[in-house]
Amino acid sequence: MDIFINDSVFTVFPVLETPRLVLREFRPDDAEALFKIRSDNKVLMYMDTHPHNSIADSDAMIRRITASFNERSGLNWVIEEKAAGKMIGYVCYHRLMRECSRAEIGYSLTPDKWGNGYAIEAVKRLVEFGFGEMNLHSIEANVNPGNEASIRLLEKTGFKKEAHFRENYLFNGIFLDSAIYCLIKSDVSLSENKTSFMS
Repeated sequence: MDIFINDSVFTVFPVLETPRLVLREFRPDDAEALFKIRSDNKVLMYMDTHPHNSIADSDAMIRRITASFNERSGLNWVIEEKAAGKMIGYVCYHRLMRECSRAEIGYSLTPDKWGNGYAIEAVKRLVEFGFGEMNLHSIEANVNPGNEASIRLLEKTGFKKEAHFRENYLFNGIFLDSAIYCLIKSDVSLSENKTSFMS
């Protein structure tokens, strides 16, 4: 049986909503808010990536994000808090594995919004979209094993640990471990307006 990612999601950027959030397309004027996130040491502690040193770095990232959508290789959403109308983070599908109908999920939130359930709210909506609209069969998350908060988020969303790779990633001259989590479409129950996550 052939299963393919639904490329129609790349026709017009899909705006998604949750009770408290709007997940929308990146705009050039998001660079300042993105810079605050990607230059924050608390955010970057377990991301194993270099910080943005200027808004120009964030501008360049937004251009890459826009190109990935146009090239149908990734989907990146701004997480905007409805009440304030401000960007508080982002969530994405990247590294699309079309031959396996699989994609890797990523997410980040500004520290002043941690602990309010915003990240899990956004991730649950993205999972619903991934299985219901993109026709994904599975969703992967690659996590630094020390990132306990991210692991708790994934487990609350139904992700299961699939692998632990020892020292498979070199960053800043240090070999780091990676934990791989996965959620399969059959693990969740999708309905028109709600996704039920099995424990």
